[in-house]
Amino acid sequence: MPQRIKDRLLQQARRSFVGRVAELASLLAALEDEGPLVTFVHGIGGIGKSSLCHAFETEGRTRAAKVIALDCRTVQPSVKGLLEALSQALGETFPSVEALAGYLAQIHPQRVILTLDTYELFRLMDTWLRQAFIPALPDNVRSFFFGREAPVTAWLTTPGWQGLFRSFRLEPLDRATAIALLVQAEVDPDQVERIYHFAKGHPLALKLAAAAIAERPDLKLENGGGRPVVEALARIYLEDLPDPRLRQLLEAASVIRRITRSLLSAMLPDLDPQEAYDHLSTLPFVESSIEGLVVHDTVRQAIEVALRASDPSQYHAYRRRAWQRLRPELHSISRPELWRYTADTIYLIQQPTVRDAFFPNDAHLYAIEQAQPAHRALIQHMTERHDGPASAALIDRWAQHLPGAFFIVRDSADRVAGYYALAHPADIPPELRQVDPVVQRWDRHLQVKPLPAPQNAVFMRRNLATETGEALSGIQAACWLDVKRTYVANPRLGRIYVLTTNTATYLPIMEQLGFRLLPELRLSLDNLTCDTLALDFGPRSILGWLAGLVDAQYGPADPEPEPEARLDVEARELVLEGERVSLTPLEFGVMQCLAQRQGKAVSRVDLLEEVWGYEYDGGGSNVVDAVIRSLRKKLDVYSSAIETVPGVGYRFRGFSSIPGD
Repeated sequence: MPQRIKDRLLQQARRSFVGRVAELASLLAALEDEGPLVTFVHGIGGIGKSSLCHAFETEGRTRAAKVIALDCRTVQPSVKGLLEALSQALGETFPSVEALAGYLAQIHPQRVILTLDTYELFRLMDTWLRQAFIPALPDNVRSFFFGREAPVTAWLTTPGWQGLFRSFRLEPLDRATAIALLVQAEVDPDQVERIYHFAKGHPLALKLAAAAIAERPDLKLENGGGRPVVEALARIYLEDLPDPRLRQLLEAASVIRRITRSLLSAMLPDLDPQEAYDHLSTLPFVESSIEGLVVHDTVRQAIEVALRASDPSQYHAYRRRAWQRLRPELHSISRPELWRYTADTIYLIQQPTVRDAFFPNDAHLYAIEQAQPAHRALIQHMTERHDGPASAALIDRWAQHLPGAFFIVRDSADRVAGYYALAHPADIPPELRQVDPVVQRWDRHLQVKPLPAPQNAVFMRRNLATETGEALSGIQAACWLDVKRTYVANPRLGRIYVLTTNTATYLPIMEQLGFRLLPELRLSLDNLTCDTLALDFGPRSILGWLAGLVDAQYGPADPEPEPEARLDVEARELVLEGERVSLTPLEFGVMQCLAQRQGKAVSRVDLLEEVWGYEYDGGGSNVVDAVIRSLRKKLDVYSSAIETVPGVGYRFRGFSSIPGD
């Protein structure tokens, strides 16, 4: 019987993986009945974590295991984001962790392997994974995390995890394995020792050195090893490329988060985008993902820094062209694409304050987790120490009536290093509203300046570090990073209110993020002046706010001619041949949702969830149809711009091709 192509591909993948025998055996041992439930592999960039991950996945498939492979670069760091990624990987829909667990339990006793690669990008969810997600899974599932940073100590100290969690650091390749990798890469035998002596056992450095020597056999190399060598090699490789077009291509690819044919055509209009894309995909430091191509971040950073220093005008020109292409696409993305475009937009932001707010250098040293009843006294004590007894009494009332609003910060020694409290106004019970003057002021402000439906707000009632209070620190950064995870995952968020007693320090920083001081909400507690800082995200919530920050750097996309018919988002009206037509909040919400996805079918379920703000229950689609009928009536001769998609929902075709009277 002839061998299947699938089997031959698996065999080739196994043969192409060099070394890591002990590490691979350790991962495979976790598949045994008594093996650890969670295995954590960590190591510096380019050390081979992803290669080991892929080899383990291949080996698992040969053992008839069900492999669920996720790349955290493509997964929004939220509960919903993970469930959506798992739904896509398994070809099923999982509205909850319980639904996922039930599905995986059905394939028992088959072993299930769940891998999360580039896990450092998913650390925001670490506590939830440890406390809620992993414990809910059936015991035929083994989870494997591959990331740059060592696991937080809570995995080792939390009761119950002893013996069920294991981690190891990935070290450089030994000499024999490093040479075998170079031989497999078909390096000239006369160059093998020379390259090994330079790059030692760092896999990415070995591959880069091999590629550089292949381009220039006479290239001089000096002793090195590790990340500095990778950075030096990236510059050497770029500077000595004989083809200037490839150098240009690599520079352009290194100033954006991911590479697509569309972006390449915008950044390098003189090159064939398909040919350029294919050329990039063959390079040893470029990886393929469902999002497109990604230059290894160590190499990307080296090339980006070098270009920015040597030719800042070209550096900004590439990024400006990329934004000119990305900006219009923001208006038509679907919900599953929201996180992808949010990450693209954040990456283009140059303002250090904004980038540090999303990617603080030392926030990863801390873990955030839901506060438990046992933490209540500690939170009250922390608040009294830094704010005073009146504030502490209010915070304790919050802990009593709304315990789910509190999150604690743990440091590397597993000590409670701080806390923050965050809640949606609708979740705050009357008992708190009656006694808390801060909430009363925020409620009044929302009444005076209401948010358009379906947008909502969040109240960040307090955030303090155990020792340093509200002073700037890695603990504060960790709190803010976790809060950003909350609102990046909430596409309907329109405003956030934050309480501060350290206005002089925070206001200059927060203003750069778009926050503004609301002096009319100022009050005094415990002889401290308490101010409110608020951020309005605008009609397009978080993504629109981020887009505005990039617009301030590079300018918005080239304006298009004013159409005869359009939706005025700011005024929340239709403009039809110069006449303005008012819309109800629901009509505006539906029209905006359809317009943002022009040319794409939008289901009634999505319209219900995004405009009305609740999940489809099987009988609610009639309200959507009623609003569509009302909209079409107001659109008059433009009513055909909204098309019915049988069995799905509706599609907005646009006004440009529809004549007026």
